[in-house]
Amino acid sequence: MRRFILGFLMLPIMAQAQTLEECQQAAERNYPLIQQYGLIEKTTELTVTNIQKGWLPQVSASAQATLQSDVTAFPDQIQKVYQTMGIDMEGLRKDQYRIGIDVQQALYDGGVIKSQKAIVRQQGEVQAAQNEINMYIVRKRVNEMYFGLLLIDEQIQLNKDLQELLSSNEMKLSSMLKGGTAAESDYQNVKAERLNVLQQMTSLQAQRQALMRMLTAFCGIEVKETVKPAAATMLQNSGQRPELKAIDAQLKLADAQEKALDAVLMPKLGVFAQGGYGYPGYNLFEDMMSRRFSLNWMIGARLTWNIGSLYTRKNDKAKIQLQRQTAEINRNVFLFNNNLEQIQQNENIERYRKLMADDEEIITLRSNIRKAAESKLSHGIIDVNDLVKEITNENAAKVHSRVHEIEMLKEIYDLKYTTNQ
Repeated sequence: MRRFILGFLMLPIMAQAQTLEECQQAAERNYPLIQQYGLIEKTTELTVTNIQKGWLPQVSASAQATLQSDVTAFPDQIQKVYQTMGIDMEGLRKDQYRIGIDVQQALYDGGVIKSQKAIVRQQGEVQAAQNEINMYIVRKRVNEMYFGLLLIDEQIQLNKDLQELLSSNEMKLSSMLKGGTAAESDYQNVKAERLNVLQQMTSLQAQRQALMRMLTAFCGIEVKETVKPAAATMLQNSGQRPELKAIDAQLKLADAQEKALDAVLMPKLGVFAQGGYGYPGYNLFEDMMSRRFSLNWMIGARLTWNIGSLYTRKNDKAKIQLQRQTAEINRNVFLFNNNLEQIQQNENIERYRKLMADDEEIITLRSNIRKAAESKLSHGIIDVNDLVKEITNENAAKVHSRVHEIEMLKEIYDLKYTTNQ
């Protein structure tokens, strides 16, 4: 999955995103944090490779020179006997020298290297899961900007309709003014209202431009138009949220760490070889007589069993168990809060559905009242202030209807985000 996502990084993105899903996918490809997946994977593999090299022969070189207060020597009586035989037994010198190479090869390590690799790989999974949480938040940020644009687009369209309606009434009042059936102030009142609506359009277009630029920068592609998404059907079986995957990865890491405690207690078997040049060598008797440098070597096998980890084993296991308990608490807290979010979002969706059920009827009624007000104004029954009020009420009803629709869609897609659908 991660390699599939990373593959898109090398592809030039030319298409313009129109739908919400296209914007979400483009934003995930464009978000700088996606490169972290590759870094985590490479770091993990390099660390595992280094651990695996623990099976290679371990070579060390050393050189030392020492001066001792005393050395191994024959008793005086034996030296006198040798002297009577014409042999001068000088004994070892107090200054000694050695240059050597030690080679050790592990044959059985009790599973230490294997457990270390398992821990490192699982640590990489934990880091990747945490990175996935941060990437998942990208979807929510896109939702906020996308539905914000949809809402502004609806308001802009309603503003245009309102300008046309006011312009129509302005032209009627202009004709009535010329015919002497309307006052100059009535004409100016409607014109001023139209100019006020025009100012609102300027503000809405500026907001749209700012949001569009933000969404374009966030997605890494040029976004010009948005498409109203359908009211998605919620599935019974939701996908697992990245937060829960991260908790599962932490629990698996605790398991790997616990297995490593067992591996440390196992005996270790290996072979070794030592070679050195210096004085004295392994033949002390000859070195007592000749005092010359010599070449010496040794090969062998070594079995070791270090049980020192038993002293801290109980506490180490207790710490791992606390890690598990912490992870489970985090899971329960997340599920609790997530469930509350779902309840709230479902209630909001139902609330908007009920509001939308009456919106069309309210718009129809307001439209009829506005048309009646226009007719009454033509016959001089009401003044222009009453007409402007009814026009404003009709437009407000339309705005509320569009807001309810967009807000309901946003709640549906927020619910999809909450349940990872």
